[in-house]
Order: sequence, then C-alpha cells, then structure tokens
Amino acid sequence: MAASFETLWPAYEAKMKGDGCNEAAINAFKYNFKVLCSGESTMMPEASLDPVAPLPRYDDLDVALDPELLKKTLVLKLNGGLGTGMGLEKAKSLLTVVEGNSFLDLIAKQVAFMKKKYSQPDLKFMLMNSFATEADTQAALSKYPDLGTGADLSFVQNKAPKVTKDGYTPATWPASPDNEWCPPGHGDLYPAMLGSGALDKLLSAGLKYMFVSNSDNLGATMDLKLLSYFKSTGAPFMMEVADRTDADKKGGHLATKKADGGLTLRESAQCPPEDEKAFQDTTKYAYFNTNNLWVDLEQLKALFEKAGGAIPLPVMLNDKTVDPRDKKSTKVIQLETAMGAAISCFAGAKAICIPRTRFAPVKKCDDLLALRSDAYIITEDSRIELAPERGGVPPLIKLDDRYKFVDAMDTLIPNGVPSLKFCKKLTIEGEIEFAAGVVLKGEIKIKSSSEGKKVVAAGTYENTTIEL
Repeated sequence: MAASFETLWPAYEAKMKGDGCNEAAINAFKYNFKVLCSGESTMMPEASLDPVAPLPRYDDLDVALDPELLKKTLVLKLNGGLGTGMGLEKAKSLLTVVEGNSFLDLIAKQVAFMKKKYSQPDLKFMLMNSFATEADTQAALSKYPDLGTGADLSFVQNKAPKVTKDGYTPATWPASPDNEWCPPGHGDLYPAMLGSGALDKLLSAGLKYMFVSNSDNLGATMDLKLLSYFKSTGAPFMMEVADRTDADKKGGHLATKKADGGLTLRESAQCPPEDEKAFQDTTKYAYFNTNNLWVDLEQLKALFEKAGGAIPLPVMLNDKTVDPRDKKSTKVIQLETAMGAAISCFAGAKAICIPRTRFAPVKKCDDLLALRSDAYIITEDSRIELAPERGGVPPLIKLDDRYKFVDAMDTLIPNGVPSLKFCKKLTIEGEIEFAAGVVLKGEIKIKSSSEGKKVVAAGTYENTTIEL
C-alpha cells in the first residue's frame, strides 16, 4: 500500500501545516501514518516475545548518592488529562485529594521539599500540558512562583489528525472541527519536547537527565537513589516497573523481544485476541510499567537525529467515531503511541523493579475514594503512599456506576471517608451514604436495593455484607 501513502499524505501535511503544527509533530504523525498504510500488523504476538529475566530491585541497590546530579536533572509531569471519565471538565490534577490539596499542590510541595533537602534551589521542574489543561494549570501554579512560569514551566503536547477508517483520508466534521483532531498518546512527549524547543533549551542550559511521571501518580517523586543509579548504568533510558498482581493483569507488561533480546512494552491494544491468556499471565510476565521513566536528554536528541526526526515508537490503532458523543458519526482510527514504548527504541535501555509505594495513580473514582481514606498516608515530602499496615497492597474498591463521576462520589462521603486501613475489598451497590465513624475491615459488600438514600451507621464492620 506504499502508493496509498504517497497519494494520501499531501492532504495530511497540508492540514497539519495549515493548523500550525510544528515539524516534529508532522514527522511523528507521518511515521505513524506510514505504518498504518503499510498494512503491517501493529500487534505483538506471543510468539515474538519472551519473559524478562529477574530485574535489579530498588531495595537492593547499593549506590553512592550524588546530590550534584540534581543540577542537571529535569522533573517532568505529564498533565494533559482532563479526567472526563470522572466527569471533569478541567485538568484532573486540579482535583482535591487530601487536606485541601490538589494533585498540583502536592507536586509543588514535593519539588520544594527536594530543593530544600538537598540544597538545590535550581532543581528544574516542568509539565507537559494539553491545550485543554494549559491555562488552568498555569493559573493554579501561579501561587508557587519558584516552580517557574510561562514557557519555563510547561510546554503543550501536539495533536494529530483522525484518520477515516474507510479510505484513510483525513476525517472531517464541519459541525465541530475540533473533533477532527485527537491527542496522539503520551508517546508524544518526545516530539512535543523537540518541536516546542524545550529539548534544545534544556540541553543548552546544561541539563542531561529527565525523570518523567504522570501527574495523577503522587507516589512518583524525584528519587536521588534512582537518579544516581541511572547515571551509574550509563543507560539512555530506564523504566520503573513493579511486580504484577492480578489487579494489574490487563495493563501493559514488560517483555523481551526474541528478535534482538531488547526490552519492549506490550499494551493490551497490541495483543492479538488469541494471546490474551498469556498476556494476563502474571507468572510469565511479572512486571508492569508504572510510567515512571528516566531519560538521558543528550541520547534522546541523538536518537532523533539518527532516526531522521521521528522516533519509531510502536503504533497503536484506536477505533473511535469522529464525534465521540455520536456513535453513528464517521468511523475513525486514532494513531497513538506510549512513552514507555521508547524502551524498545533505545539500545541498552534498562528497567528497575520499584516498590509499590512509588505507584498510586488515580484513574477512576474508586481510586480517589481509596486515596482520600486512611489506607494512604502523606509523607513528610508530600508523597501519598499506602499505610504501612497494608503491606504494599491497595484496597480493591468497586463502586456502583452511579458514583462514576466525582460529584456523585462526594455524595457517598459528606461526613468523611470511612476507615479503609484494614479493608481488603469494598463493593457498593445502590444509593448510600456513610455516617461519620464507619470502620470497614476485610471484605465488605454494601447493598441497597430500595428507593432513596440509605445510611451506613457508625460502627466497625468486618467481612460482612450490609443490606440496607
């Protein structure tokens, strides 16, 4: 289908240039679109992969700490998510988590703690925002001027044209032209850094290392032991992974490519249906990607130059409709990449197994309810991590669909979140409200099948089903 690419590409190039997309964004989309037109499979079949040999573990690292490395290090947070799945219309990181602090408040306090602890007042911090989160985020962080402002504080991720499923032409939707574009996945981090000028600016300022994580993961902070270890390996790229449990079996896992022995990341979208059982086998594929990554910025720039301006990240095809709210609208393909997938693009990339304390993301209201409870604690450096009593295992929360959005979830807990410190699993069905002073232990199921809100009275409940 090479001719197809040659025929179709000029329309995309004109569309992207007409919308002001920079060269790096155009090159990245061009690479992804070429993969689509080639007809090559974007799947990673089981036959092409091997499990990963046991990895070094954070707790076993014996490395001399070097605070001077912080002078050459960028802390970057991915902050493009609107949290629409949780009913939000603003940046998810503006949500209140605990004690009146939003994600962004806690991140700002984490950075301030590091600066003070290691006497490194110039520790560099940035965010990658989306067009939807840039203004709100800049406004929210204006009360922390030490973090930086304007282009010194953030750059904006690119957008990519949606591709019609039938014919691969650029999707059009005159009723709402914004719907013709989509975010290209967080693999866009690399072309966005290059195209915005941020990468060259950082390199010219003498920065060499970057630690990147998601803004909704408050366990992921700059860690001097990991930075010192990363430097000692000389690796161009290092992924923080954690031990995979049944709760993680649907997420991306680390694997070894049979072809060259290098590390790779396989997401569920890249797994053929017939290989799903092997994909979810946590004894075979024992590590999952936390999306906490370490990157050598000099070697990132060199990779761009070697690859002709576009890093060949594995491409994922996401089937959608051009108007996400209109399931009868034109069927489209969104071409996306994952930033962790760069592990397969850097020769000599490494992975390190970290404790679960560095992984506390919020993807749904179920996660937010747990995070606001006593199952988690705030550390002196403003990290949120599991309470020691939990032994590294988060509570499993399953809320009724009526609590899918944050404002609805808040109606559960007007009197405060129940104690979940010793709760293994909590399932809620029906319309309820917790009184103050509720303690839940073990496995708890709460059911209300009658009309109107029912109250769970104060008291301790252990391994039981509560019918209201």
